[in-house]
Amino acid sequence: MAREATSDSRHEILQAAARLFQQRGYDATSMNDVAGALKLSKGGLYHHFQSKDEILFHLMDHAMDITQEQVIDRVRDIADPEERLRMVIRLHIGVVLRERDREITVMLHENHPLPPPLRRRINGRKKDYVRFVESLIAEVQKARKSKGTASPRAAAFALLGMINWIYQWYRPEGTLQEEHLVRQYTAIFFAGAFE
Repeated sequence: MAREATSDSRHEILQAAARLFQQRGYDATSMNDVAGALKLSKGGLYHHFQSKDEILFHLMDHAMDITQEQVIDRVRDIADPEERLRMVIRLHIGVVLRERDREITVMLHENHPLPPPLRRRINGRKKDYVRFVESLIAEVQKARKSKGTASPRAAAFALLGMINWIYQWYRPEGTLQEEHLVRQYTAIFFAGAFE
């Protein structure tokens, strides 16, 4: 018998949906699949979320919350821009690799178009993060008195693209471990952006 939604069901629904979207993909996962994974009645599911798009939006919004809390908020007090950028690389890689934060993987992988108002909200938050990284790269270039080989904007997109793609090929049991990736990606990026 399906259980009715409890006060914690909204969070549980988002976790289950993130797992299913990650495993099967957004398009191949139905609202019935999400309800079934939780042994939740379909009515209980619709009590919390009116559509799969709404679930996807909340997953992506939470992914941006995670990025804010785990990356931006943790580097704000680092005075030296180069040290701050190195920490951004370390923390961003950590967020992408952390399995418990499946929302990040869903956000990076799912290109399903959200309804325009929701898409604008998520895209606005993504653009804010790109601008944050771009501004930091410009600070490092200024501190080093180097224009680098790329504009801060191009360098920001290159850095984020390089890190965000890790989830596609990374295997925890493989030879490249998180610390190796942090060191190598930092070296590659600094050599390309500031030399």
